[in-house]
Amino acid sequence: MKAFDIITETDARTLEIGSSVTLKPGGHVTPLAADTLKARRITVHSDVAEASLDGLAPVAPVRALAIGSDHGGVALKAALRDYLRQKGLSVLDVGTDGPESVDYPDIAAQAARLVARKEVDAAIVIDGAGIGSAIAANKIDGVRAAMCNDKTLARYAREHNGANVLTLGATLISVDDAKAIVDTWLATPMGEARYLRRLAKIRALEKTQ
Repeated sequence: MKAFDIITETDARTLEIGSSVTLKPGGHVTPLAADTLKARRITVHSDVAEASLDGLAPVAPVRALAIGSDHGGVALKAALRDYLRQKGLSVLDVGTDGPESVDYPDIAAQAARLVARKEVDAAIVIDGAGIGSAIAANKIDGVRAAMCNDKTLARYAREHNGANVLTLGATLISVDDAKAIVDTWLATPMGEARYLRRLAKIRALEKTQ
């Protein structure tokens, strides 16, 4: 598979329809080339073999985290906030605190941006099912959010997928369940090279045309 430093419109038109090419680390696809590649169904893969794996593993141990919820998760958020503070963690509550309706994407994005900017080590976001908050948080560059409703998923989310944002569904789990999920998530490290290589490929997908 040919590897490019830059893919131009001319390059895109000479590649075989439906083929695949590799973009070297730091490589670039011109805007016109991107349109042509899409029209010709050409897949661009980023070469992550030499890409740095630094910074991919989630921060461990977590000492500071943000927690937020929409109106449906206020009670669970408060319980987890107090529980984590009692364990000695620094917890930034980003709201909301009342029954008035708020939109979960706003809360999820606020918490996720704190992680992306490294103002906290991790974040927990709660809504009715946890799914919408995960989708919203994952739109923030550098964030890997996972919705977990049991300890097994929490362990996999951290160990295998390097999740730095945990989302929970307030209608799906009890307070005790949530505490167990959070404890497992926070206590699970990630560091195996094979998992980090896979995270590098996930990061590269964000730049795939």
